[in-house]
Amino acid sequence: MKNKLTDLNNHLFAQMERLSDEDLKGDKLTEEIERSRAVSQIAGQIIGNATLVLNAQKALNDGLIRRAPLMMIGAVNENEAE
Repeated sequence: MKNKLTDLNNHLFAQMERLSDEDLKGDKLTEEIERSRAVSQIAGQIIGNATLVLNAQKALNDGLIRRAPLMMIGAVNENEAE
């Protein structure tokens, strides 16, 4: 899977558009609200993970750590392959 934060942004806006559908009512609206809650929860975890990686990169740049965490090294190698 090669999702990026821009993909997350697109998913969030698409979800917001679905919630804005004035024709959505009753059970269908309830289902969409529940879906939105799930998407929002997962998005928060993805954003938290990205924040952690960014903070680690800042620490590396500032000399606070000597090596990048393995998670970052793997992410860099995947990006270089593109």
